[in-house]
Amino acid sequence: MTNLVEVEDFTLHSEEKRTSAFQLEVKTWLERHPDTQYVDILLNDLNGVFRGKRIPVSALPKLEKGCYFPASVFAMDILGNTVEEAGLGQSLGEPDNLCLPVTGTLVPSASDPQHIAQLLLTMCNQDGTPFDVEPRNVLNRLWQQLRNRGLFPVVAVELEFYLVDKKRDAEGFIQPPCSPGSDERNMQSQVYSVDNLDHFADVLRDIDDLARQQGIPADGALAEASPGQFEINLHHTRDVLRACDHAVQLKRLIRQVAENHGMTATFMAKLYEEYAGSGMHVHISMLDAADHNAFACDDGSDSPLMKRALAGMIDLMPASMALLAPNVNAYRRFVPDAYVPLQASWGHNNRTVALRVPCGDIDNHRIEYRVAGADANPYLVVSAILAGMLHGLDTQLPLPHPVTGNGHHAEGLALPIRQSDALYEFDNSYPLQKLLGERFASVWHSCKHHELMQFERLITSTEIDWMLKNA
Repeated sequence: MTNLVEVEDFTLHSEEKRTSAFQLEVKTWLERHPDTQYVDILLNDLNGVFRGKRIPVSALPKLEKGCYFPASVFAMDILGNTVEEAGLGQSLGEPDNLCLPVTGTLVPSASDPQHIAQLLLTMCNQDGTPFDVEPRNVLNRLWQQLRNRGLFPVVAVELEFYLVDKKRDAEGFIQPPCSPGSDERNMQSQVYSVDNLDHFADVLRDIDDLARQQGIPADGALAEASPGQFEINLHHTRDVLRACDHAVQLKRLIRQVAENHGMTATFMAKLYEEYAGSGMHVHISMLDAADHNAFACDDGSDSPLMKRALAGMIDLMPASMALLAPNVNAYRRFVPDAYVPLQASWGHNNRTVALRVPCGDIDNHRIEYRVAGADANPYLVVSAILAGMLHGLDTQLPLPHPVTGNGHHAEGLALPIRQSDALYEFDNSYPLQKLLGERFASVWHSCKHHELMQFERLITSTEIDWMLKNA
């Protein structure tokens, strides 16, 4: 893949080319997969949840001209309810918007790869321009701004997740699954354990096989720090949109494969109180127009451009937390000494900071962004990263000294660790809102504030246990 990968647009001059590419994709698909009966057509909403419908394969060729979904798909809470305060629902008359197929995303569905396919869609405004509230379009616009400056980000996403038994324990709590074909349940933390991989070899083999079928460039699984927890890394790519397409497709695939094996796969940020949370780490470097790593000097040290990018990401990180930790549970990860950053900090070869510069040669000099939870929307996580970089390039900002030693105990710009505080920071950050798009920012804040208010009205079992007889 080269720097010249085309940035998607919806201008009239590109419509014929897009239609032709999709027609060829459909023709090739039908020739190679004659047993396909249905196609899941999918939009990825604010929360990273797929919304769409299943159509008969006979309707697939007609999608070259698009189909229609309501704009309110991008004003839903995590449960799929339209948040009217966001202004995309009944106040507008629940309008439909045109949705176009994303070429290159017609792949087998993991639920039934022989008979069901899936296809990603992207939404347009009424005037045919990209719908500015869709996270994929938010990212595309930021990516284009960097490309217009002769800068080409290279991105790789890492995802952590848990496999969970469908059956609860004696107290009604979730629990790790038994090894397939046995009653053995691993309750110990065994990071990098190869035996754990052997215990779940069938599940992980199916994930790997279906990832290949879907064209998802994933490495093999790594056993993480807690029972039933795994990590899968995606290969780096210069196509930033495709990197996030692969991430959301991989999450859907893992859930479907787990279901096929009688388990549940979850990307909740904090599943167990006593075990590690699940994060989404993003590795990013930057190429110039000559394909040189713009983050490295000739001697392999941090370039001035890299330092400006770091300063911008650090400055916008507190406000970006609303995107990186998008729900109440996401903030349960942010506890001391849990390899989760509590400050907007950076350092070399240090996993206790927010922005880690890993070991590597000059070609691989990069930043690992370690803040986001696995439950976050990949398009919005990478949008926050690119927005921070653009902010740093356009603003003279001081870069804090790199952290050495334990970053959990270092001084630095504190991150909000409650959703209410994060939403406040987001709502009061004009630079971040301007970069993301003001309509998107307004819809996002409305939806997340609504979710938080709904959650805070709940009376939990813990409150009953603590207060019923003691209040």
